[in-house]
Amino acid sequence: MLDQITTELTGSFAEVPPTVAAIRLTAALILGGIIGAEREWRQKPAGLRTHMLVSMAACLFIIVSQQLATMPFGDQDSMRVDPLRLIEAVTAGVAFLAAGIIFTSGGQVRNTTTGASMWLAGGIGLACGSGQMPLATMATGIVVVVLSVLGAISRRVGPK
Repeated sequence: MLDQITTELTGSFAEVPPTVAAIRLTAALILGGIIGAEREWRQKPAGLRTHMLVSMAACLFIIVSQQLATMPFGDQDSMRVDPLRLIEAVTAGVAFLAAGIIFTSGGQVRNTTTGASMWLAGGIGLACGSGQMPLATMATGIVVVVLSVLGAISRRVGPK
């Protein structure tokens, strides 16, 4: 029985080795955290932890899909692996969370940027999960610039 437990806990990394999975999950956590830290600093309703969890969850879903693609689920001819379905499911789930952040107050819509940044954190997690850390890092950098620099400009120039 102990052998079965050990095998179950260590032998299930068929496609993505444990070290690679850990690197991808950690990268998603850090990059999502960078975006979340900016939102936290601006005292928005979805901050550091939310963005970290969204990004890491999306990463995990991609890693799981890569693992599932290698598992035997019957006849090879009838099995279909469609990564786009998973991406659609992740983006729909994150969009649902982001929509919960957005609300109307006094005739004004609030927190759309935070909702969009959560959606993007999901995309960054997907990129990390698929091994595209340079792309995820570039996207994170661009998002931080957009949120901080353009945010500062719009606060100075925009309506008071």
